[in-house]
Amino acid sequence: MRTQRTPLKGDEPAKYAWRPAPGELSIAAVRLGHGTDVDGAHEAHSHDFPGIAYFEAAGGVVRHGAQVRDAEAGDLFVIAPGDVMGRARNDDLHGARGWGVFFTADVLGRDTPGAHLAWRTHPLLFPFVHGGATGALRLSVPEEHRPEWTARVRALDDELRHRRDGYREAVSAHLTLLLVGVSRLAADVVGDLRENAEPLLAEVFDVIERRYAEPLSLREVAAAVSISPGHLTSTVRRRTGRTVQEWITERRMVQARRLLAVTDLPVGDVGRQVGITDAGYFARTFGKVHGMSPTRWRASGHLNTR
Repeated sequence: MRTQRTPLKGDEPAKYAWRPAPGELSIAAVRLGHGTDVDGAHEAHSHDFPGIAYFEAAGGVVRHGAQVRDAEAGDLFVIAPGDVMGRARNDDLHGARGWGVFFTADVLGRDTPGAHLAWRTHPLLFPFVHGGATGALRLSVPEEHRPEWTARVRALDDELRHRRDGYREAVSAHLTLLLVGVSRLAADVVGDLRENAEPLLAEVFDVIERRYAEPLSLREVAAAVSISPGHLTSTVRRRTGRTVQEWITERRMVQARRLLAVTDLPVGDVGRQVGITDAGYFARTFGKVHGMSPTRWRASGHLNTR
């Protein structure tokens, strides 16, 4: 799991973004318990990708923003992009036993929309829609279903560790079944979100998904959803932790990675296909996001295609 830390100004927490290498399957299973050491976990931070934290056994606490919650057996925390996790201490999870699963939506299949947009629209990802507005969603896995949840996450971890033939398909299947479970547990909450919380965001992400491959500005998105650019900026940032322009760029970079990985298109043509007509600007934007040029990113693909 390779993340990139972006420190923010003032007292705002750091953001961690997943920057997949060529051929990387962007999903990670992490054990949670005493001694857990996840990069960035000991400072207040948020992610731009979704995840879940499932506890097989009680013990310790989970810090979300300013809240401190005891971890109980069967607890399932649904962590949306933009959710702020509080500054952790080394002994926070003493006595606990569980798993964290973090991923991007690419893992669900080639036809799923962009990795950082699909969790807003995919039916299995709607529980992650709250994005910093209402806090991490806390659910409870019934006792009779806990062995099944534990077995599913362990099977996912086993596939990721050993990478046997067909492991990509197996990982996608295990994740899908986990998300079906999350969706069923969150059915009532999801219904409320669909009705009351996110119609504007749904419109915004629909516009981005349809038009990211052409020149697209904040003002054009605002006009498409019939509100002022200022109001749109503040609303989207408050509810997702990111700006509209950051979401546009992220969607373009998802498609750019795909084109660089599976085609021989010149870099300039890749940029044009994702809505950035200036080849130099595309290369600079890609480099800022990924820490390397598009050409170098493509060339390193043979190291991660297993």
